[in-house]
Amino acid sequence: MRTLAVAALLLAAAATPAAAQTTGAIATGMPTLKPEVTVESDIVRIGDLVANAGAHADIAIFRAPDLGETGTVRAAQVADALMRNGLFDLDTRGMAEIAVTRASRTIETAEIEARIARALAGRYSLGAAENVAIAFDRDVRPIRTDPAARADLRVTRMHYEPGSRRFDLTFELAGAGSERPRFLRYTGTAYEAVEAAVLRHPVARGEIIRADHITVERRARAEIGGAAPALASEAVGMAARRALRAGDALRAGDLAKPELVQRNESVTLVLETPGLVLTLRGKALEAGSLGEVVNVLNIHSKRTIPGVVSGPGRVTVVAATPRLAAAAAEPRNPARRTQ
Repeated sequence: MRTLAVAALLLAAAATPAAAQTTGAIATGMPTLKPEVTVESDIVRIGDLVANAGAHADIAIFRAPDLGETGTVRAAQVADALMRNGLFDLDTRGMAEIAVTRASRTIETAEIEARIARALAGRYSLGAAENVAIAFDRDVRPIRTDPAARADLRVTRMHYEPGSRRFDLTFELAGAGSERPRFLRYTGTAYEAVEAAVLRHPVARGEIIRADHITVERRARAEIGGAAPALASEAVGMAARRALRAGDALRAGDLAKPELVQRNESVTLVLETPGLVLTLRGKALEAGSLGEVVNVLNIHSKRTIPGVVSGPGRVTVVAATPRLAAAAAEPRNPARRTQ
């Protein structure tokens, strides 16, 4: 808190109601100090600080703190100011000082940022305003203004450079009564942001992406390009189509289903028919992911059979009848000839 400076305001001010937080007078009606008050004017009057001030209530004695600030004034200073204005009896109630707060309307930093995002998105095609990320060149503090000034921030000048993403914008904030309008300038960068899965560590081509590989960040859409960003829920369990670096934002095109069967790999060939399941050894003639159809060489019959990848190193063939399954599994006999 700051200590209020005593102002030599001994003349009666224009009749303005005291805006105090009244604590109530004592039963005798004696002028009594209030422990804390809030004022809306830039000056403090006797009636703001003293209950039962009577005809002296509108006399200005001190200057108020800045908007939104709280200061203190010593009880002895108040008593001295009252005596100079003809009020000699004062019950201080044992208080040493009084807290005085200047009321204000506050425009928070988040509101300033949102207002800039709406202005830029509306003119420069940056997508939805809620997706525009703002980074200021310097710290931005809340704006405090007179409670009576209800006007919104109005854009008077705005410039945006898409290449550098830099903006330069000026707001006008109308004052209350005779108060002059204020002009507030903000500069920084702005861009359309999207939520994306970002790699914590490098990932090799074909490597399966785990949950600890990624974090979620908001990135500039221009950084990802025209491709759709990959969400974390979509990335985990997928394989990288190419080598990826730490810090890369994942795109849908960077990911593929992991290959559960590799070309020339020895696999388990499962032949299924109603009531019959045969398990054989085979050799995959091509790589495939879960659910994909690949050709497998039956090691026993030397026949090539198409099947569906059903698990790691496992290919399933579903036949309509047991006879077809048996024929697929039967080894060829080169010595056998048709007569």
